[in-house]
Amino acid sequence: MATSLFDQFISPVLLGIPLIALAFVLPWLLFPAPANRWITNRMLTLQNSFISNFTSQLLKPLNTGGHKWALIFAALMLFLMSLNMLGLLPYTFTPTAQLSVNLGLAVPLWLATVLIGMRNQPTKSLAHFLPEGTPIPLIPVLIIIETISLFIRPVALGVRLTANLTAGHLLMHLISTAAYSLLCMMPTVAILTSIVLVMLTVLEIAVAMIQAYVFVLLLSLYLQENV
Repeated sequence: MATSLFDQFISPVLLGIPLIALAFVLPWLLFPAPANRWITNRMLTLQNSFISNFTSQLLKPLNTGGHKWALIFAALMLFLMSLNMLGLLPYTFTPTAQLSVNLGLAVPLWLATVLIGMRNQPTKSLAHFLPEGTPIPLIPVLIIIETISLFIRPVALGVRLTANLTAGHLLMHLISTAAYSLLCMMPTVAILTSIVLVMLTVLEIAVAMIQAYVFVLLLSLYLQENV
């Protein structure tokens, strides 16, 4: 039971080719193709409105230097949201349920924010390791704690996204299995369980979008400390 339960998180392979590459490419194919006109249909209008509102809210606390990341944040938000929503479809695979994929996205972007801070304002960046007015005996301990907290940030980004998606998918798998098993023995209970499954699916759609936003929001907060 445990093996079949976690089989949904194994990257599928067809003819020796990992299909995770196809899962990465598919979200970009779902976006409206660019045209000569700014707005050609309602789908493109809705997408442009979403991107504009998202970037304005995300970059409002940042200064002008941080606005250069607007395209990266918007693309990352749409990419993560599409991958998260893709896993809710039947017979699909969720790449963002893999910790290695999430760490592969989190570590380079987090490292870029740290390197920007070290290059533009090294004194202020290093000052985060030692708050002003710290007693002398506590200086080594605080430096170690702040260093650990700095390097734990990308791990927290990846683990948070992986844990939320994995927990939701496992819960949906268990409830759907229970509803199918109870269909012949207790139809009323099975119907109630199916209703709970539908409500949980709606909740997972919201979680898929919220987790993508939280991932990008935390990266913007890390960037705010270094620009």
